[in-house]
Amino acid sequence: MSFQAADLPASFAHKMQRQLGNAFPDFVNSLSQPAPVSIRLNPWKKNRYTQLASIPWASQGRYLAERPVFTLDPFFHAGSYYVQEASSMFLEQALRQCVDLHKPLHVLDLCAAPGGKSTHMISLLNNESLLVTNEVIRSRAAILAENIQKWGCHNVAVTNNDPEDFQRLPGFFDVIVVDAPCSGEGLFRKDPEAMREWSDDNVVLCSRRQRRILSDIWPSLKENGILVYSTCTYNPEENEENLAWLKQEHDVEFLKLRLDPLWGNIVEAEQGGIVGYHFYPHLVQGEGFFISVIRKNESSDMMRIKNSKAGFQSPIKKIQEQVQSWIVDPDALAFIQRDDLVQFLPADKVAEIELLSKNLRLIMAGTFVATVKNNKIIPEHALALSTQLNREAFPSLALNPDDALHYLRRETLQIPTSHTGFTLMCHEDIPLGWGNVLPNRINNLYPAEWRIRMSL
Repeated sequence: MSFQAADLPASFAHKMQRQLGNAFPDFVNSLSQPAPVSIRLNPWKKNRYTQLASIPWASQGRYLAERPVFTLDPFFHAGSYYVQEASSMFLEQALRQCVDLHKPLHVLDLCAAPGGKSTHMISLLNNESLLVTNEVIRSRAAILAENIQKWGCHNVAVTNNDPEDFQRLPGFFDVIVVDAPCSGEGLFRKDPEAMREWSDDNVVLCSRRQRRILSDIWPSLKENGILVYSTCTYNPEENEENLAWLKQEHDVEFLKLRLDPLWGNIVEAEQGGIVGYHFYPHLVQGEGFFISVIRKNESSDMMRIKNSKAGFQSPIKKIQEQVQSWIVDPDALAFIQRDDLVQFLPADKVAEIELLSKNLRLIMAGTFVATVKNNKIIPEHALALSTQLNREAFPSLALNPDDALHYLRRETLQIPTSHTGFTLMCHEDIPLGWGNVLPNRINNLYPAEWRIRMSL
């Protein structure tokens, strides 16, 4: 799409011309250029993209020369990578430079769906940390849970709550990331609909909503905790003015980040002790983005974490022994059973997850391992994608590219095998899910709600 200044909303163009000055024509011209295509690799899974051009501020970020049909790539469905906009991966620098990632941390991704920043953060945190990833809209929370399961990590809990609900957990979090819902100005190049929906009134509405979100979530951040605030927009109403408001309301410190000239021209905005960083598409290889890192200097109530007398229920010994044999490191995990579903949690985070379950709407936590049905233990799809899966516990079946796509469409497969039973369906040695091999057919166990609907 070719852009001229006249194609932009008049008020937006006026504001950007005032904000960028002589660089405004370069900005407008950049909107006519193809948007960079970028992905972020899963560091624990095999993938085919390691040799591509790196995104300089993200260790696992890669640029693609062109946009493939990700829906038809089995590696995408296996969680080998996440399709994510490059500028937003700068969150990695905010965390690496301002947080001790070697410590066990409680981290909240407040506005998390569909899961880009959450899967990014869980790749950076250590195994003793717990990530709570939240989405207020129920349908989007389901998508978030799907992407978390594909990533394969178990020290994550997915919640579906309004920001104010987290006030039930005072001082619980060491780090909170608020990628705030915004007017989407930074997405104009990728999403023309965002431009058509833009208005001054919507900017004001977004700014007010962002302040409410920050106010609601503030009590759950501990003293000296780190808040990362970001938007995909340019205007000061949703960025610097919100930070000025936060500074007026609370005792905060804005943290400066080291910028490498090789990253492009990331614009540091500093005024009155407020520091933030702007990404413009004519200055970096990415879309529009804003980020700021804030330390909470004021005292905060702290919630005590204690083990409940009731606690979660463990599976019976026979079931536990079997599912433990499916896991690489079962001693580091706690196995629980709720109704017919068996799952595992980090053994040292059971009390925290139980606390979350009592105070929030918990969609999932840890990894679902198996369903117990009529004395039969059926492996769960999340286990096939888990980094904790013991591959030697199950036979596997290699799928060629066509068979892999038919499997992901949940279609019937006709592949000769020398065994029967639950089988790990793999493509290029990466697990996609389960099949149940019977003497005369293979039952496709890929989740119906996840199946590819696109025509092949």
